[in-house]
Amino acid sequence: MAIDTDVRVRELLGQYDTPEACAAELLCDRHPETDVAFTVIEADLTSRDLTYGELRAASTKFAAALADLGVEPGDCVATLMGKSAELVVALLGIWRRGAVHVPLFTAFAAPAIAFRLSSSGAKVIVADRDQLSKLAPGEDMPADGGWRVIVAAGEPESDDQLRFGDLLAAHDADDPKGAAVAVGGDAPMVQLFTSGTTGTPKGVPVPVRALASFHGYMEFGLDVRRDDVFWNAADPGWAYGLYYALLGPMAAGIRSLLLHAGFSAPLTWQIVQKFGVTNFAAAPTVYRSLRADTGPVPDGISLRRASSAGEPLTPDVVAWSRSTLSCEVRDHYGQTEHGMFVVNAWADGLREDVPAGSMGSPLPGWSCAVLLDDADEVAPPRTAGRVAIDASASPMMWFTGYVDAPEKTAQRFSEDGRWYVTGDAGSTDEDGHFFFSSRDDDVIIMAGYRIGPFDVESVLVMHDQVVEAAVVGMPDQLRGEVLEAFVVLRDGVEGTDTLEAELQTLVKKKFAAHAYPRTVHFVPSLPKTPSGKVQRYILRKG
Repeated sequence: MAIDTDVRVRELLGQYDTPEACAAELLCDRHPETDVAFTVIEADLTSRDLTYGELRAASTKFAAALADLGVEPGDCVATLMGKSAELVVALLGIWRRGAVHVPLFTAFAAPAIAFRLSSSGAKVIVADRDQLSKLAPGEDMPADGGWRVIVAAGEPESDDQLRFGDLLAAHDADDPKGAAVAVGGDAPMVQLFTSGTTGTPKGVPVPVRALASFHGYMEFGLDVRRDDVFWNAADPGWAYGLYYALLGPMAAGIRSLLLHAGFSAPLTWQIVQKFGVTNFAAAPTVYRSLRADTGPVPDGISLRRASSAGEPLTPDVVAWSRSTLSCEVRDHYGQTEHGMFVVNAWADGLREDVPAGSMGSPLPGWSCAVLLDDADEVAPPRTAGRVAIDASASPMMWFTGYVDAPEKTAQRFSEDGRWYVTGDAGSTDEDGHFFFSSRDDDVIIMAGYRIGPFDVESVLVMHDQVVEAAVVGMPDQLRGEVLEAFVVLRDGVEGTDTLEAELQTLVKKKFAAHAYPRTVHFVPSLPKTPSGKVQRYILRKG
């Protein structure tokens, strides 16, 4: 039965947007102790259930350990971890302490990690054993960063590193130092970093009250129900995975699957079959990989809901999903700064036939429009313009600005503060459905991950034979887009396959393993505007 969405939005805000809001209480302690929060699945398909009672006890111990390490409410604690039980315990311990979580993607190289640690002022970093090499002092990682390292799985590499298990063992489940701290709805609980086309990555503070929006998306957008087996396959080092594979399910008290292994299409099929997944969410790349898998589709696959986010869906994936998954994949749209806010919703009362190519309509609690390119006025239907959020009429909106970046914040909002401009271009139809056209900030979306050209270009020009470089996204059948680089070399230097490989390796080592250019074009010059700005759209045309 359809619910009154306006009433439900007010109820959710009443839970999470209060001066007494406590993240640990909202995400864990208020749920029945015997209820399962996560089922952690290994690569061999063995699994372990984590109950809210277990998470409460373990996270209390970790919060007490953080207190011993001098972590106070409001301090930042980073994680460099894969999907695991230890990750969930660490996060709840951070929030129980009233601290701020800084997620680090495990594909990041040392320089990207060091920047985020230094920028956030993190006091502690919790890392998996196989990530420790990235934290070793050297050219890219300061020796005196001021943070303590906790090893989550495996043994420490040095005497100054702490072992996660030992810290838990040193405290009791009722240690008063681990008592949940109420910080209020406006206090930050996460600091993510997002990149654009120029400048360093920007810090996005996620307040406790954002949980109202995340919870709302679970109900309105994904239609996750108590009897669902829910699995969001996105990585929690990025917004969609953190918001809706961890935070959203815990806020709603819904059991979620967590795969402690890397992605593969055969393994995904096996999990969907064995665990009876009924509600699945992932980036389009996952669906394309499943479609391309040459093995047989296991018997008994029948999803009730399938959702996609991170980049636009292509019609071939939608058509394939109808016949193979027993339901069509629905496209959902959002940003790191807001979570999801325009979707092809699944919930009763919001669900409707999806117009071909539409990314949906605003969720309850959100008001959006397409603005004219040259004025902050709503564009007529079928007119291309700028996708924007009406901040004055969106009670679920929680983003107010980047950390210590007032100029970057001002660029996103209209002069009167009413409109937040997403940086994406699109249009609407006469019924209010939104259609994605393009990004106007040149950010590349590969396999659902947003990659700022500036981050990669900054690494390429570190090579002593490179004068300047520009990076663009090019269409790719599997990943949606892949990176290609256009590089100007010093006089007398020849572009060779060996040099291309050197530049690709440099990006992997200095930025991120997933963000290297698949092709490097050696060119005599880059197209630029009279003011000197690189015209990437010309490069994309070839």
